[in-house]
Amino acid sequence: MSTAIAPADAPESTPAPEGARGLRRLLRPGAAVVAGLMLFLSFPPRPLWWLALPAFALLGWTLRGRRPRAGFGLGYLAGLGFLLPLLVWTGEEVGPLPWVALAAVSALFVGAVGLGIAVVSRLPAWPVFAAAVWVLGEAARARVPFGGFPWGKIAFGQADGVFLPLAAVGGTPVLGFAVALCGFGLYEVLRLVLARRAATRTRTDEQDAAPAPAPARGPLLAAALAVLVPVTGALAALPLVSDAPEDGTATVAAVQGNVPRLGLDFNSQRRAVLDNHANRTRELAAAVKAGKEPQPDFVLWPENSSDIDPYANADAYQVIDEAVLEVNAPTVIGAVIAPETGKLRNTLIQWNPGKGPVAEYDKRHVQPFGEYIPMRSFVRLFSSDVDRVRRDFGPGGKVGVFDLAGTKVGLATCYEAAFDWAVRDTVTHGAQLITVPSNNATFGRSEMTYQQLAMSRVRAVEHSRSVVVPVTSGVSAIIRPDGTIVAKTAMFTPDVLVEKVPLRSSLTPATRMGTLPEALLVAVAVAGLGWSVTRSVRARRAARTA
Repeated sequence: MSTAIAPADAPESTPAPEGARGLRRLLRPGAAVVAGLMLFLSFPPRPLWWLALPAFALLGWTLRGRRPRAGFGLGYLAGLGFLLPLLVWTGEEVGPLPWVALAAVSALFVGAVGLGIAVVSRLPAWPVFAAAVWVLGEAARARVPFGGFPWGKIAFGQADGVFLPLAAVGGTPVLGFAVALCGFGLYEVLRLVLARRAATRTRTDEQDAAPAPAPARGPLLAAALAVLVPVTGALAALPLVSDAPEDGTATVAAVQGNVPRLGLDFNSQRRAVLDNHANRTRELAAAVKAGKEPQPDFVLWPENSSDIDPYANADAYQVIDEAVLEVNAPTVIGAVIAPETGKLRNTLIQWNPGKGPVAEYDKRHVQPFGEYIPMRSFVRLFSSDVDRVRRDFGPGGKVGVFDLAGTKVGLATCYEAAFDWAVRDTVTHGAQLITVPSNNATFGRSEMTYQQLAMSRVRAVEHSRSVVVPVTSGVSAIIRPDGTIVAKTAMFTPDVLVEKVPLRSSLTPATRMGTLPEALLVAVAVAGLGWSVTRSVRARRAARTA
């Protein structure tokens, strides 16, 4: 054995300057914020879906081995970095307070996820448990409070990504799990490779260049599988993605009438909005008669295309009836129904030519703080804008499927597209095509319309259905069952889209299984958390008895 003796005049090691230590303390919090920003940048309208992978890899580095309390703080910072820019549209017309409050509350769920990831990060194959914890956080945020707010699910940023076919396997939970697992796996592969190199270099130096035994390869293999399995699974799921017609085709028209002005007061010119949609429909009828457009089997108007109750207003009834008669096709009208007593209804009306209204669907998941105000007197202390919603909307109670000229069309109104159950229910009740009538005039020219359109693309693949998105003023689109957009409008431009789309009736594994994949992933997360806590308790007991 040889002993290294330092020269007598060797300088003593000095502590790092205070500034350097301060920078090191800020390194992980800064990395958490950057990881959140990268997740935001992976969402539409940017085609940067792949940024989610390095974002989760960086988050893995930030959280691995941290104490639970630090994990919560770092996770919360990542949540703010992600959700503050993602949800900026919520303050488009009401100022920063509601936007910041929503992002701050939603980021609490990401903070809890950070805590959970820190707890499971010391387990073998921890990327699996960490990705499952992410799904657990998204599942909770999609349910509480006030019915949940699933906007910003990782799956909704993957409409252009290689993992999209997994939506047909297990819906948004499996798609989000795959992305998170691959990202965490990338970090773990890099960490273990660097650790192997460092260990080999150290042993070589200590043994005077003698061959060093290689570190165990099992953990590295497990980390590599965390990357390869999601990618391989997505490729294996490609046969589930098809736009081949199973029940023939339908020619559908989506009307975007536009609004007279942006903002919360757009509906102060409600008659102008109604006239815009009626006029575009008449123009379509004229184009059909001139042979410039094919005769549509049915026509879809957006949410709030008639904020004037046609049942209570004879003039509005006549305008709609005449437009539908001219185009000579069943038409879905988005209307606000104002009963004499009780709550307002956000209703889709099936309006048949020569017959008038024949069926209705009332939006089942009305938007808190938008369509109704929970805790109104308390919220008013922070913003008087709550009084813009003078009368609350009430939720409907039945699944929406209209029979439009022989085609079963499932209905999910705007905000409902974010909720797994609200779209799946229509397909299990026989929908061959899905429509998502929306109104985003209150959100100006923000990214909201692109985020919502990406949701509809994911839903198309998840349930193997064409999806039609008629919007008052944003980006209306027609989407095939493979998630491709075949036609779309510009923002705040009157337009009509007419396309022939495939009709399908088979059910994907995701549609058949419903919430089962999410429940299984939640169970994996809970099992990992329980295992980690048990190991920690046993280690403490062993330390006391040693």
